[in-house]
Amino acid sequence: MNDLLVAEGVSKSFGNFTALNDFSLQIPQQSIFGLLGPNGAGKTTFIRIINQITMPDKGQVLLDGTPLQPEDIQYIGYLPEERGLYKSMKVGEQVLYLAQLKGLSKQEAKKRLQYWFDRLEIGDWWNKKIQELSKGMAQKIQFIVTVLHQPKLLIFDEPFSGFDPVNANLIKDEILQLREEGATILFSTHRMESVEELCDSLALIHKSNKVLDGKVADIKQQFKTNEYQISIQTKDDAAFLQAINEKFTVLPADFHSINQDVRLNVKISETHQPNELLSFLMNYGVVNHFVEVIPSVNDIFIKTVNDHA
Repeated sequence: MNDLLVAEGVSKSFGNFTALNDFSLQIPQQSIFGLLGPNGAGKTTFIRIINQITMPDKGQVLLDGTPLQPEDIQYIGYLPEERGLYKSMKVGEQVLYLAQLKGLSKQEAKKRLQYWFDRLEIGDWWNKKIQELSKGMAQKIQFIVTVLHQPKLLIFDEPFSGFDPVNANLIKDEILQLREEGATILFSTHRMESVEELCDSLALIHKSNKVLDGKVADIKQQFKTNEYQISIQTKDDAAFLQAINEKFTVLPADFHSINQDVRLNVKISETHQPNELLSFLMNYGVVNHFVEVIPSVNDIFIKTVNDHA
């Protein structure tokens, strides 16, 4: 798969503060890429460099294999965390104006806006003023303005801010559909559950440096601990607990079960296979729950940041 956006050794300082330090990144075409990091890590600086709001001190950013040029802004759609709609303007007037700024004719803009207003079920908002809308309603308008000109690269910074769960799920589905239709998406958020649901790959920035990068599945594999959640009904709990502690590493259970049974987290060594643990359990009773503990993106985020503190 070709890369749509590539950063090569990008560095940026503001006075004595280093915002990005030798930062490199490859974002594949038609993928959703999570850009993660604690507050102040350098995410916003990188997004501003892509949008050419600020320029790097060193390094370069390539779009489709070519160094970024001022005219490339037409190929980028940016939904910032801090929204920028004119509150006193009517919705229809504003979206038409912004669409034409992005190079669309009035006729084409109306056609595309009609499609999106119908799709998001907001057709009756056309003559409302932005100040009459809730935060979530205004967020829908901003989302439409971001995607309307069908850019190659979409940058979403906290796109679910202000949405209730129903509308957050609606926008999530639209983001997935945009990827299916060919868009490449850079997704910056502090909501790790959204990264789990949406992202193909991710990078984690901490204190201006990239500390983690890769496909989400590969990163999870890297952080696996060979730990399993088990619950079992036994005839003799004491005998079972003694035997399993002698053979495996047993950790406190941190999950719930609907059964009144023995619940444990069990860690197996590199020399053991999961089937060995399962066979052992079946000798002692009825296994009601047997699940490998896969590290969440949230767990990986916290561990990586703490390790690099």
